[in-house]
Amino acid sequence: MTATQDVQSIAPSWAAALAPALATTEARRLGGWLKGEEAAGKRIYPPAGARLRALELTPLDAVRVVILGQDPYHGAGQAHGLAFSVPEGVRVPPSLVNIYKELARDCGVQAPGHGNLEHWARQGVLLLNNALTVEEGQAGSHQNRGWEAITDAAVAAVAAKPEPCVFLLWGNHARKKAMRVPGLAEGHHLVLTAPHPSPLSAHSGFFGCAHFSKANAFLARHGRGTIDW
Repeated sequence: MTATQDVQSIAPSWAAALAPALATTEARRLGGWLKGEEAAGKRIYPPAGARLRALELTPLDAVRVVILGQDPYHGAGQAHGLAFSVPEGVRVPPSLVNIYKELARDCGVQAPGHGNLEHWARQGVLLLNNALTVEEGQAGSHQNRGWEAITDAAVAAVAAKPEPCVFLLWGNHARKKAMRVPGLAEGHHLVLTAPHPSPLSAHSGFFGCAHFSKANAFLARHGRGTIDW
C-alpha cells in the first residue's frame, strides 16, 4: 500500500488537506522506498498499520493541540505512531519521563505508570513526528525520504483551521518545522516554545515552562474546553 492510499484509507478527514502533498514526487516514492528497505531485511518502526496512528486518532477537525516530535523511537516495541508515546508495558523513555515531571509540577498530574499517550490523542492532541518511520537503531535514518511533505502539510492544515489551536514546540527541530508554516506565529493560534524534554536539555528551560496549564487556559478562553492531561 502506498503512503497516499494509507492516508486516505485510515484518516479520511485528512485526505483533502493532504492531497497536494501526497501528489509530490517525494511522497509518491515513499511507499516504494519503504517496501524496498523492508525487502532488504531492514527492520522499520513502527510496523505497518501504525505509521499514521497520529492522523487516525486525531482527525483534523478535532485537533486542539499540536506536539511535534522528530523521529519515532528506534528500539524494538517502542514506536506505535504517536510522538513521544510508547505502548503500555514498554519502559517509559527519558524524554517522556521529563514530560511527566513537568506535567506534575505544572498541573499536579501524576505519571500514569506507562507511556501510552493515546488518551491525549483522542482528546485532540496531535502527536506528530517529522518522519513517521525509522530504521531499527538508526535515529534520523528516514529523514528527507518523503514524510516531510506529508507532515508539513498536516501542520499547515492545522494552522489554517479557523478554530484557535495550541502548538507546543519543544526543541529547535520542532520550532523550525512549525515556523516553515507562513504566518503561524502571527496568527490566532498560541505558539509556545521550550527546549526539548530530553535529559540533555530539559534543565535548560523545559522544566518550568508550564506549557500544559498555558495550553488549557488558552483553550478555555476560546471556548474549546481543556485537555485532561
